[in-house]
Amino acid sequence: MDFTVIEVDWILCPFCGSKTRTKIRKDTVLINFPLFCPKCKQESFIK
Repeated sequence: MDFTVIEVDWILCPFCGSKTRTKIRKDTVLINFPLFCPKCKQESFIK
């Protein structure tokens, strides 16, 4: 079998800079995505 390693990173909160519960790949496209931060309880929309 041929396996490809895909790098995955956490989305950081734009307010406090901590990790959110959402992971993202380099080829992921987010349009009007509601991002919630469990640390600072802020919600923002990713365009």
